[in-house]
Amino acid sequence: MTTPRDLLIVTMDRASGPPAGQGDLSLALAGAELVDLLAARAVALDGDRIVPGGGAVPDDRLLTEAAAALVREAPYEPVEDWLWRRGRDLSGTYRAALEADGLLVREQRRGMSFRAGPLVPADSPARRRAADRWASEDPVLVLLAEAVGVPGHRHADAPDAPDVTDDSVATVLAAVNDAVVELGAVRQRKAIEDAAFDNIWRGGGG
Repeated sequence: MTTPRDLLIVTMDRASGPPAGQGDLSLALAGAELVDLLAARAVALDGDRIVPGGGAVPDDRLLTEAAAALVREAPYEPVEDWLWRRGRDLSGTYRAALEADGLLVREQRRGMSFRAGPLVPADSPARRRAADRWASEDPVLVLLAEAVGVPGHRHADAPDAPDVTDDSVATVLAAVNDAVVELGAVRQRKAIEDAAFDNIWRGGGG
């Protein structure tokens, strides 16, 4: 299992309100991939730019795809640009991969409904591993989940924010937060523009 897979399972298991927005989750998954590539030393950061590293890519199909998608020539790619490029529709990609691996299943509905139920995490070692990582308040997993609206449950004596000691990881997490905020602002502007457009048409039709 990887951080992106753990993140997807946690967000599906722990969301108390509406599910995380797919755009927000896609950005966070791209950040989670980068965190795992940093941990494997397959990449490093030079300031905010992603540079190739000498380590081996973890044995995971989607992380291998992520590594293959990296810009490997100077001046290299800023973390923010990577999040937007790699994050496009990434939540759907991970959902399909976990479903194919049997880690997400369709919820069983009672009665004679022919409609397929929503995807939910299967009872599996992967789900238990993600739950254990969440329960241990893994700072990377907690901060990524919080970025997409899933609050962490911390002990009363815990600090306000989990402590991330690796500067490169902290840079990635900050970029994820900034990108999610930016996406929220884009959504808000679009909603205002759409409402204004609707008002024009309603007024014109009167």
